[in-house]
Amino acid sequence: MTLKIKPAKLSLAALLLSILVSTPARAADEIAFWNTPEYGGNSFNRLPPDDAYFSALRGYGASWVRLSYDKWKPAQRDFLLGDADHYQGLVPEDLATLKTALKRAHAAGLKVVITPLSLPGMRWSQNNGNKFDGRLWQDKKYWQQSADFWRDLARALKDTPGVAAYNLINEPAPEKNGGVKEHASQADMQRWYQQHQGTARDLPAFYTLLIQAIREVDPVTPVMVDSGWYAAADSFGYWPGPLKDARVLYSFHMYEPYEATSGPNLKRDRPFTYPGDVPFSGKPERWDAKRVADYLQQPFDWAKQRGISASRMVAGEFGCVRMLNDCRQYLNDVLSVLDKNQAHWAFYSFREDSWDAMDYELGKGKVPWSYWQAIEQNKPDNLKRRATPEFEPISRRLAESLPSTK
Repeated sequence: MTLKIKPAKLSLAALLLSILVSTPARAADEIAFWNTPEYGGNSFNRLPPDDAYFSALRGYGASWVRLSYDKWKPAQRDFLLGDADHYQGLVPEDLATLKTALKRAHAAGLKVVITPLSLPGMRWSQNNGNKFDGRLWQDKKYWQQSADFWRDLARALKDTPGVAAYNLINEPAPEKNGGVKEHASQADMQRWYQQHQGTARDLPAFYTLLIQAIREVDPVTPVMVDSGWYAAADSFGYWPGPLKDARVLYSFHMYEPYEATSGPNLKRDRPFTYPGDVPFSGKPERWDAKRVADYLQQPFDWAKQRGISASRMVAGEFGCVRMLNDCRQYLNDVLSVLDKNQAHWAFYSFREDSWDAMDYELGKGKVPWSYWQAIEQNKPDNLKRRATPEFEPISRRLAESLPSTK
């Protein structure tokens, strides 16, 4: 006689548990994070940030960090890329370093927007002998290598908790050396684009290719795209319309008038002041709160005219050198426009360890020699940061955004 043994019936709970154990966990769909205004800071540090760094940013009330890794020590020529001259695959050691930083940010309660400064054929100038690398905008073979890179990176990170967006490239400038000046009129920019549409200088088409590559492996993580001419706020104007992907965030940067807000201004015998008359697009202009508002309104008007929600607009960077006498007023004037438009924003920058000029927690004073020694020795700086009047326009808004005060 053959003894027949009936298979035990799994309970519904046991069956669900077995499915959960055998199925890799997916990260949450982060598009909902961007449905209400979110405020953060930029991290462009030379050393991968530690737990204390991310906790301090979160402690002010920031909800996200725009994280760049190009200053970190690479295993090969270029961090993560291996070699921007010819991409052949992600560098495992660099990827592990990036993943560790992402875990630290997530543990601190911050969302992360991953932001490369280099792509194949476009090595960041500060890693390129301070020379502009425009090969990406001249030869489409680098387009395909960039698409391969982003496909690989999205595949590696798509299930990583807290990755709120992929910022495809920081401050692209396909227009540079291409026959149109920076801050050209909208009519001139549109004529220029009509001449170059379909070529290697076609930024919307380039983004479309990269997004298609990402969506092959990651259908949900939002994508952030910078406008042209180094992400200038007046450089969306020539784009015919929004990109086709519904999970795109449109980002611009704000440092205008650059002649006043930048470091070189402080070296002039008579620095430009804000408010005041400052050269812009080849001629002097009066820059004050109204001029800032008029200039900064352009990307929001462009978006509204094309049916793009205000919740998809991001001021990815803004700032001024902290030693400028009226930096505080400038920051407040910029933030007032962003407040009015309910935009997401990330200030530049938080506790940067290689350039102190926009580290507002340091006030107006010069940094001690130990700061520069730390850079030479590739060690963390030990400067004490604190709340300062220069940081107040930012820190106040961050504090007001904390859940307990909403």
